[in-house]
Amino acid sequence: MAEFEFQQKKVYYESYGSGEPILILNGIMMSTKSWGPFIENFSHNNRLILVDFFDQGQSARMTWAYDHGIQRALTGALLDHLGIENVNICGISYGAEVGLGFAVKHPERVRRLVLFNGAARTAPLLADIGHAWNEAAKLEGGLAYYLAAIPVIYSDAYYERQKDWMDKRKELLVPYFANPEVKERLIRLTNSSENFNVADELSRLDMPVLVVSAENDYLIPLREQETLIRGIKDVHHVVLPDCGHASIYEKPLLFCALTLGFINAAQTGFAL
Repeated sequence: MAEFEFQQKKVYYESYGSGEPILILNGIMMSTKSWGPFIENFSHNNRLILVDFFDQGQSARMTWAYDHGIQRALTGALLDHLGIENVNICGISYGAEVGLGFAVKHPERVRRLVLFNGAARTAPLLADIGHAWNEAAKLEGGLAYYLAAIPVIYSDAYYERQKDWMDKRKELLVPYFANPEVKERLIRLTNSSENFNVADELSRLDMPVLVVSAENDYLIPLREQETLIRGIKDVHHVVLPDCGHASIYEKPLLFCALTLGFINAAQTGFAL
């Protein structure tokens, strides 16, 4: 829908509706297109802003290694481009971590923060899962990458219940993952999380934060999210039962209700 230039590279973004702004940040294998089913709900009473990070969707591809810092800088540049001083951020997985890092570095720019399936660091287990994805990306075709990366992001119950849908996704994604440029992008994105760790900086967050965990998240287990719960002053925690890492797809109505309710609540403190 629109683009601007940051560090001499194209950044693609979309904006819908008006009102209190909500910036949604993508998971690692997502793009602005991933949020199509949610646009109507999120733009009904709010200004919805979607963006592709570098190496995602329609934004520029990188040619060198980087960390989350460049995606955080891209986020700030987007807000500057749009003339937004203070925004609500909702991120999932990779996007939750970039959003969390941005809020830690620039707390004055974040009104409320919603983190789905995110963490304060890349734990050793998650790092090795990422290494497995990268090794699969080096193999011929896209089947190995699909099998290494996709089934594990869903809960076992959802995977079995939606097996026909999963098989159709497989038909679409295997050729996509076979594209050498796509693999290169995914490797860089995965590597950019290798050293992510803001666990010791969580006390800087002074805004209300909603942390949404999934009971059957195999990538970022509940125990790993305890660091977020302990470290954030104004934290609110919800656990989605019978749900995996791709929580927004397994529980789309709850994703909308929790995020919009938290962001649009007139107040977050109550004298009872």
